[in-house]
Amino acid sequence: MHTLNIGILAHVDAGKTSLTERLLYATGAIERLGSVDAGDTRTDTGAIERARGITIRSAVASFTAGDVQVNLIDTPGHSDFIAEVERALGVLDGAVLLLSAVEGVQARTRVLMKTLRRLRLPTLLFVNKIDRAGARTDALVADIRRTLAPHVVPMAAVRDAGTPDARTTPLRPETPAVRARLTELLADADDDILARAVDGPPPTPDELLAALAARTADGSVHPLYFGSAIGGQGIGALVDGMTRLIPLPPPGAAGAPPRGTVFAVQREPGGGKSAYLRLYEGEVRTRRPVTLHRREPDGTAARVEGRITALEVVGRPPGDQAPLTAGNIAVLRGLPGVRVGDRLGDGPPGPHREDGEALFSRPTLETVVRARRPAEAARLRAALLGLAEQDPLIHARPASSGATSVLLYGEVQKEIIAATLLQEHGIVADFTSSRVVCVERLLGTGEAYEEITGRDHVGWWATVGLRVEPGPRGSGPHFAYETELGALPHGFHQAVEDTVYASLRDGPQGWAVTDCRVVLTRSGFVGPVSTAGDFRGVTPVVLARALRRAGTRVYEPCHSFEAEVPLDTIAPVTAHLAALGAEFDDTSETGGRWLLTGTLPARRLPDAERRLPGLTHGEGTWWSQPSGPAGDRPVPQGAPGAQGAPGARGAQGEPYGSAPS
Repeated sequence: MHTLNIGILAHVDAGKTSLTERLLYATGAIERLGSVDAGDTRTDTGAIERARGITIRSAVASFTAGDVQVNLIDTPGHSDFIAEVERALGVLDGAVLLLSAVEGVQARTRVLMKTLRRLRLPTLLFVNKIDRAGARTDALVADIRRTLAPHVVPMAAVRDAGTPDARTTPLRPETPAVRARLTELLADADDDILARAVDGPPPTPDELLAALAARTADGSVHPLYFGSAIGGQGIGALVDGMTRLIPLPPPGAAGAPPRGTVFAVQREPGGGKSAYLRLYEGEVRTRRPVTLHRREPDGTAARVEGRITALEVVGRPPGDQAPLTAGNIAVLRGLPGVRVGDRLGDGPPGPHREDGEALFSRPTLETVVRARRPAEAARLRAALLGLAEQDPLIHARPASSGATSVLLYGEVQKEIIAATLLQEHGIVADFTSSRVVCVERLLGTGEAYEEITGRDHVGWWATVGLRVEPGPRGSGPHFAYETELGALPHGFHQAVEDTVYASLRDGPQGWAVTDCRVVLTRSGFVGPVSTAGDFRGVTPVVLARALRRAGTRVYEPCHSFEAEVPLDTIAPVTAHLAALGAEFDDTSETGGRWLLTGTLPARRLPDAERRLPGLTHGEGTWWSQPSGPAGDRPVPQGAPGAQGAPGARGAQGEPYGSAPS
């Protein structure tokens, strides 16, 4: 049997979990439909998910259609949990992007579609809720072509949309009118079909379906289905589209070593961990040793050894002892050190990803968490570190006075963390107000060193010299050697490197220093007096001096935005955005409205979103997403963040240091 791994993605409340439930029911995988409102769906299994009616963690369920097993990965829709979506996208063979026929194209829909198109991941569109009052069909298709993807091919007609009697009728290429329309739509994306349409003979129905499958496979065309997850309309056509238009993954090379990606980790009631692994090549068996590779938040590479004690392949009956084979997903147990994002094997993460590639920007907010009862500070930190294993992007790390700092995408995520701490660990936690996370970048090059002066030396018995240099934007921190490898024992080398990465987390102005290269220029030791502790002690002192001589400037994150506003409101909207620090990329008229694009500091985003409805008489639409390292800007003097993080050592709004001294 073949296997397809397909993600269900959408803006929050578009009906992802309901669609997953309906697909499982329609294909006979479950005997009874669950309900989000009742809290008994197969994929929202957590108590908080069921209480709030939202998906927080990705979940996997499977059904069989013909000779294909489809593993459905239900992903969160809320923007605060976009990290879960990112991990799911890395293991998919295809996707179904869900839209509401009532709400239409929403902000998160656009973010997701841009990412799917950039990955060229085969994607079907499904317009849900056609039986709800206010449902649109033809007008929505026009919106989709204008704002999401130009090459969309409707696969069904809808009658009585917006009523409980709404029904779908498949559009078959055997019908002359459908054949002509399909030829016209595919000719825009397929040169062979274009040539046949112009020069003849006209393509046959089978040739059109083959071209549709080929262009869907390369991500240039998106078949569009209509239906209702609650009523069941259009579900059969969607299942047929999944198995017929999304290509099967290539089989792994025979005898190849195992290669796969861990995309979800869950804590079990007994305290152990279970991990979801997508395997691309080779096979995995129980009781065999495995090596997991990972990239730490500070950029260092690490590996974890372990042995799998239990393995459950998704879609197979309980107790099946067959190994996990390429293309499948399994739940692994017995790996206490496993984290989300760990990779099995040395190859690339997957066919649609490059090693280290981020699909979405990192969190831009930070909060400090304290236990309301001081005696629970250690338990709080341990619980947050456990949550960071499930979501490494929150990057929990110690703060002052027993508190813990975590990174966030938004306030809803903060609420979920607070609820999780209370329900699963019994800890009442207090959170500081979220602040935007800035970074420091070097203004120039700086060098410093400390060395052992002789037999009567006082201080650390370690010689360390470091040079810091600016790196390309988005490159992160990197450590390199100019000294001869082997001149120091390996443990001393490792102590210097680890300490450099750790010390860069708190730069001269209190923010992490990024996009830089730190070079070890001199080293020395005295055996047997010198220890690794000497190198860990002297390295931060030398690095701080080199950073001070190079100078740093604070940069703040920005968001790319699109605002669509009525023609008569362009002046007040642009004036307001300009006052907030917006930089405009383009202003164009489209469909009787103005489309504004540009970038805006993340700290001013709430002001922009709050004022837009009033400025546009409630008719303006707004979309934004973090623009990443390439789009951040120097913090203006006097702005929040210019003063640095708590405990910063730099001057307000000014570069720390000047010319090397």
